[in-house]
Amino acid sequence: MSSALQQRLQAASADFEKLQADHSLAVEARQRLDAQLSENELVKKEFAQLTPSNVVYKLISPVLVEQNQGEAKANVETRLEFIRSEIKRVEVQLKDLQGKSDKKRQELVEIQTALQQQTQQGSSTSSKP
Repeated sequence: MSSALQQRLQAASADFEKLQADHSLAVEARQRLDAQLSENELVKKEFAQLTPSNVVYKLISPVLVEQNQGEAKANVETRLEFIRSEIKRVEVQLKDLQGKSDKKRQELVEIQTALQQQTQQGSSTSSKP
């Protein structure tokens, strides 16, 4: 029976490690999104200071191409909306992963406790004459 518990422990440990790796990836994605959000908010702030006579350029490959101010502002606004929705999605994912991780951690503790009890019972049984 001990080997069944050990197999469960190994499987639960592997699951826990995968959850931790997924959590790390989600945290990295959240950090990237925060950086993109800050960058785009800065661009939006700069656009707010433009006058109608200012020219806006867009970098397309190695070439700067003139772009309509209204279109450029709309593009930044669209990007901001997208980034905010992605942040919400990643936040939900992080919360879900944290919940699963907590459950898996509890399962690991329960399996380890059962293994320790089994080991103690086995050693107390084998030490009797």
